[in-house]
Amino acid sequence: MICLEGRVSMRLCLECDGPNPEYKCQDCFGSELHCSTCILSVHAHHPLHRLQKWNGQYFERISLKALGLHIQLGHITGQQCVNPHRAFNDDFVIIDIFGIHEVSLDFCSCAIAESRMQQLLRMSLFPSTTSDPKTAATFRVLEQYHLLSFESKISAYEFYHALRRMSDNTGLLLIKDRYESFMRMIREWCHLKMLKRSGRGHDPKGVEATAQGECAVLCPACPHPGKNLPDNWTDAPRRWLYGLFLAIDANFRLKRKAVSNDSMDPSLSSGWAYFVEDEAYKGFLDSNSDNTQEKSTCSSHNAVNMADTKSNRGLAATGLGTVDCARHNMKRPNAVGDLQKGERYVNMDYLFFSTLRHTVIDTLNVSYDIACQWHKKLWHRMSTFPVSMHLLPAFKTISFFVPKFHLPAHIEECQTSFSFNFKSGVGRTDGEAPERGWANINPVASSTKEMGPGARRDTLDDYFGDSNWKKVVKLGHTMLHKMKDALPERQDHHEALDDLEEGLRGEYSAALAQWREQVEAWEPVTMASVRLELARDDQNDIQTGTCLALHKDCTPSVLISTGLELEEQQRRMKADRAGLRVHATDNQEGKMLQQNNTLQRRIDTWTKLQELYMPSLAALCVSESSVSGGIATAVATPETVKLWLPSQIGKTAPCDTRLQTIEWKLRYAQAHDALRSLCSNLRAQTAILKYKDRNLRGQGANTRARNTLKAVEARLEAAASTYERAHKALVVLAPLLNQTGWHSSLRPLNQADIRSMTDLLWGESEGTRKLSWIWNMRGAAPDEMDKDNALEDMRIEWCKVRARAMRWAEEVELLKEEMRRILQFFEWDAQCWDERGLEDALHDVDDDDECEGLIAYSKRQASLRRRLAESFRTSWTDTLALADIFNHSLVTQQDMDID
Repeated sequence: MICLEGRVSMRLCLECDGPNPEYKCQDCFGSELHCSTCILSVHAHHPLHRLQKWNGQYFERISLKALGLHIQLGHITGQQCVNPHRAFNDDFVIIDIFGIHEVSLDFCSCAIAESRMQQLLRMSLFPSTTSDPKTAATFRVLEQYHLLSFESKISAYEFYHALRRMSDNTGLLLIKDRYESFMRMIREWCHLKMLKRSGRGHDPKGVEATAQGECAVLCPACPHPGKNLPDNWTDAPRRWLYGLFLAIDANFRLKRKAVSNDSMDPSLSSGWAYFVEDEAYKGFLDSNSDNTQEKSTCSSHNAVNMADTKSNRGLAATGLGTVDCARHNMKRPNAVGDLQKGERYVNMDYLFFSTLRHTVIDTLNVSYDIACQWHKKLWHRMSTFPVSMHLLPAFKTISFFVPKFHLPAHIEECQTSFSFNFKSGVGRTDGEAPERGWANINPVASSTKEMGPGARRDTLDDYFGDSNWKKVVKLGHTMLHKMKDALPERQDHHEALDDLEEGLRGEYSAALAQWREQVEAWEPVTMASVRLELARDDQNDIQTGTCLALHKDCTPSVLISTGLELEEQQRRMKADRAGLRVHATDNQEGKMLQQNNTLQRRIDTWTKLQELYMPSLAALCVSESSVSGGIATAVATPETVKLWLPSQIGKTAPCDTRLQTIEWKLRYAQAHDALRSLCSNLRAQTAILKYKDRNLRGQGANTRARNTLKAVEARLEAAASTYERAHKALVVLAPLLNQTGWHSSLRPLNQADIRSMTDLLWGESEGTRKLSWIWNMRGAAPDEMDKDNALEDMRIEWCKVRARAMRWAEEVELLKEEMRRILQFFEWDAQCWDERGLEDALHDVDDDDECEGLIAYSKRQASLRRRLAESFRTSWTDTLALADIFNHSLVTQQDMDID
């Protein structure tokens, strides 16, 4: 490196052997020296190289312009123009990968000369303006920035100033500022490349005829009727193989500040790629701005509850909503749009219906982290959309799912109804595709948030297109990797199911057959359903004349049910009193006293009715008083009064069996309700903690989150206390009523059992952890076959094993079908490019050079598709052959099992 600072013993010109050569090029290969004449001759074809001149002591920078080099456009390099026209003020600027250059440039003004813009483009120079350009960028520097921005997320500002420093890293030279020109050229370059790659340059109707979404890079693995599906796919017996998987999500990092507007900064594409057409989108939102979004009935989903309240101060867009291909993580045409506040249904509905205009697939699998809420009135909301965006749900099979990572934060009902694990025909899809894509696009948020609306949409369209293309060319590796993972998993889970069923066939063959018919026939018991059942029993007794009620307004079931309500009020009173501080205010003391008096009156009224049904209660109370008669006691407060329910009496005094039975049923349901409350609040706690960790910053927001967590913890303690009381009562009543088989579903509750699905105990890891039993809670069946309910547990485990085996088998079939579709899509695409390059299709093109370029580009694109297909086919051959062998062995094994 030090030697190269000098002349390295070069004392003669490399070309003419002249003495004392002074010039060397930084960008040519080698460090040879040339004289001034030879250096100009050598660089006639390299006018943008950087030169250095030996001044007797060291090399200093000198430009080819200073040596007299002129760039002549409109002619072959080296040919003189008879009528040259010098660029404005002889200070034309060219931006290249080696830096920012001032050059002497002459346009051709001959009679047959092309426009100045065309002359620049013929030399691979992209002009900054269409009329009288003074700046241009080489195609190679634009291509270099284009790829660097995709891979490193470098901004145009950083790239341009890096080029500026390559020209002069001292600040001593005056480099003309062409940053705004560079920004304009980059945006136009990216737009033109998108049009070129989508075949718009071959359309005789011109760019103006571009249809909505036509420039989007399609996913070859997704089903496209007429492109990669069999002709009879609508009549195929396994229609689930041709289903379309969609994933909906929002990203609040890709916001945009309230700068510029659409009139000052319009989009160049206007809905031709991934963004929806902005004018129609905003018009629809304005016409439906008064729609109120209903609150979540599931866990507290901020995406639902905060959709209309999210702060948008200083922002024109708070983020993006998107609809992706759920299995291959590719953006869909016309499936991206700005969010004005939060994740409102009106925004996400528009994106959903907009992208579905591009398909006629009638089997849809839709994944959304709030699908349980969003899908409820979807078809009603669709009626407000233009008819062109309507679907016909009666003629479509549409299933809604919650992504697997998001599912644990939902209530138990959602975890079953919206799970990918329990729905047939979805394989091992997880629905989390959009989340993986955000990691790639989020780094550009710092640049795009400062852009105008059009520039931002065009930039993000460009990034989404590149992301899709990278996934397309990697499909060979991606699909192969998935198939290699799926084949052994399918085999292992199939063997696990066979082993389990083999052990069950001997003693429980009838039960196994029943399980196959009713995989998920269980319905949980609730307090509300038990109260309804008891009320119907009372009504039946009244109608048949067998009613044993001793009071016209209080049946035995009402008595016990009211007693449980009073017990719960006592618990709340204790909690409220414990929450009072030492120096409570008069207002707090007054409210507590009012609650105290109200509860006391209710207990007194209930006790009088209780004596009618439990005559031995008076003697029991006297006996209790005599036991503690020697101890001075204070006046009992309402929350400490013993209610003497049948479970509290036990065997110490006679009690009507009917009252014990009623309490048993209510306690059993109360215990299940308490467990469900525990699970629901644990899910809420998990969701709040994740939201707090990801989104909340600052003392105020974290304080409010801690207060919310305290409220959830209070509900957890209440549910645990209720369950412990119910379980204690069941333990007392069970031997009195000969009740068995309930212990496996209602176990003693320890503090370690109260944990979320993802929590680990000390010493556990993800591979060894076990779920707390509260998440496996099931109601005991009325026809239990053994007291420990082991058969019920086995049924549950069998269902899970069967579901896993089915999903992996489906995954293999889906992957095989997707591989077939990819190859067929490439062939279809290649044929389209072949047709674009036919001379008959280009008969309107008068320029021979343009016609040859159109044909060459179409042939190159067609060849690329076929080479990709051949490469994928070759890499998949052995694995697909192995899959067929596995299929044959599985079918043979199933036939043997049937025999």
